[in-house]
Amino acid sequence: MIHRVVCLVAMLACAAWTSNAAEVSVPVAASAEAPNVLGSVGIGVKDLDASIAFYGDVLGMKVLRRFELGYLNEVVLGFPDGTGANVVLMNWPNDAARRYDGNNVKLVFYVHDPVSIIERIRAHGGKIDREAAPIEALNGTVVGLGRDPDNYVVELLGR
Repeated sequence: MIHRVVCLVAMLACAAWTSNAAEVSVPVAASAEAPNVLGSVGIGVKDLDASIAFYGDVLGMKVLRRFELGYLNEVVLGFPDGTGANVVLMNWPNDAARRYDGNNVKLVFYVHDPVSIIERIRAHGGKIDREAAPIEALNGTVVGLGRDPDNYVVELLGR
């Protein structure tokens, strides 16, 4: 539970640090002027460098911030134009019992060309669960499903 609280606090701080605003504050309560938004999603990863390379090479994400807390290392990734939520890669270096297996986690990305990104996942050695193709139930939206180095599902929805 303590790890979850620390990660939540770190994610809120990351969202504030990566904002384009000159001055940023994290509001305590929601207001009519500032709707609630998801700032970051944290996932546990076995190898920070491999995951940084995957999300950088495949999706064009960049390292925004790094945290070394002793018991936990985090790398915050985001898109260069500042859109969308960040992905926080989390690694516990001294916890040999921790498993990084992507169990029941899916990251959804809205992209311009799901077919080419599926090819980049494949070129990066990633597993492909579903080739990028239209789905009738989604009005023909092109959808592809691949896996990152820790087996997390990366869903690609065509814009």
